[in-house]
Amino acid sequence: MVSTDVTRTATTADSRADGIWAPSRRALTVGLVLAVTFVAFEALAVATILPLVGRHLGDLRLYGWVFSAFLLASLVGIVVAGTLADRVSLGRPMLYGLGLFALGLVIGGTAPDMAVLVAGRAVQGLGAGVVPAVAYVAISRCYPDGARPRMFAVLSTAWVVPGLVGPAIAALVATAVGWRWVFLGLIPLVVAAGALVVLALRNVPPPANPDPATVPYLAVLGVVAGAGTALASLNSGVLPVVVGGGIAGGVLLAASLRRLTPPRYLTARPGLTVTILSRALLTCCFFAGDAYVPYAIVTVRHAPTVLAAIALTASTLTWTAGSWVQARCIARYGPRRLVRIGECLVAVGVALMCAVLLPSVPPALAIVAWTVAGGGIGTAYSPLSLTTLDRAAPGEEGRATSALQLCDVLGQAVGIGVAGAIVAASSTGTGHGTAVALAFSFAIAVAVTAVIAGTRLPGRLTSPRSADEAADT
Repeated sequence: MVSTDVTRTATTADSRADGIWAPSRRALTVGLVLAVTFVAFEALAVATILPLVGRHLGDLRLYGWVFSAFLLASLVGIVVAGTLADRVSLGRPMLYGLGLFALGLVIGGTAPDMAVLVAGRAVQGLGAGVVPAVAYVAISRCYPDGARPRMFAVLSTAWVVPGLVGPAIAALVATAVGWRWVFLGLIPLVVAAGALVVLALRNVPPPANPDPATVPYLAVLGVVAGAGTALASLNSGVLPVVVGGGIAGGVLLAASLRRLTPPRYLTARPGLTVTILSRALLTCCFFAGDAYVPYAIVTVRHAPTVLAAIALTASTLTWTAGSWVQARCIARYGPRRLVRIGECLVAVGVALMCAVLLPSVPPALAIVAWTVAGGGIGTAYSPLSLTTLDRAAPGEEGRATSALQLCDVLGQAVGIGVAGAIVAASSTGTGHGTAVALAFSFAIAVAVTAVIAGTRLPGRLTSPRSADEAADT
């Protein structure tokens, strides 16, 4: 009995020493969580106050580009930061990223017109793209295998508080002291969190065998230019522009992606290739639906705005719950099963949103629908991150995770852009309900494609220690 107690005590002590809250990692964990939290808060806050900003600054033609500029610019930050992370101490790219994010807040908070606001959001996007890229590499180098699933779950949890209170706080600040302080008021908090995480990352050395590859600036700019051209063409509503610009943008995008992703990225080859493709398909289908959940509830069904807020909040909570579930189940079920289950749940949630569009269906069903979808992406999202780290070659974690984040954000941009083009092109002739139903149908088709591609995901992580210790987190 004494021997058993001693062994159990020693095991517990070892587990705490290897955990995310171990004294050697506590400051890093807190700093990474705060950095992700502020990026999440700003994303949700801008969506809340943008109608007020648009009325004040005018030029509503640029309304959508407030989001698109952020997403496309973040692609540059993701790839550049991921490449630098394979060569230098992680504190340096994180410092640059948070500095750019703070500069974007200043530009946005003092913008005299919508064009300057779009420029500020682009600068914010550059900085925001650095945060997840550096965070993923930091998790790979600073946390033991068994602690990684829990750390990914904690980073997902960093979206919970902004999801619960971010929109309400943003609306309150905009009403009380003006919308500009939604941007400017966050700057001191970003500086404080940045100091903490940069100091914690300062002593993390670069890899022993750094990747000598140069930063692929032209390829990154090609991705941004290609995606931007294709999305702008799709939203033009002019058929020759849609066809010509869409083809030109798509060709440039595909050619540029070849230099930034694993070989034959679109062929769904088993291993790292299909993992990164699956992340793009997952975010594409979820965010194509997520962007139009409030539209479906408020504009199509004429339900109160509070119902849309509840649906989005419920989705944030179940995303977090799904992330914690995968942390405990990935050792038993493996990434392939968890990812495909999550993708199926997203498809079910979007299908239920199609039902919400029917006049005979209570609009409150949207809460159930997006609760299911949120749980689905939460279950599927983190296993793809873990699989990327598991299958990346030593010393190339930065390039692998930057490719994952690149396709993550590209999936969001393409999903929202294509859904928006569908709604814009269809609403005039068929009505809002049918237009949104077509956008949701696009999201379902992408989800089905993701489930099919998911059959080639790895059934198990290759690191036995990672699988065993993940079950204990």
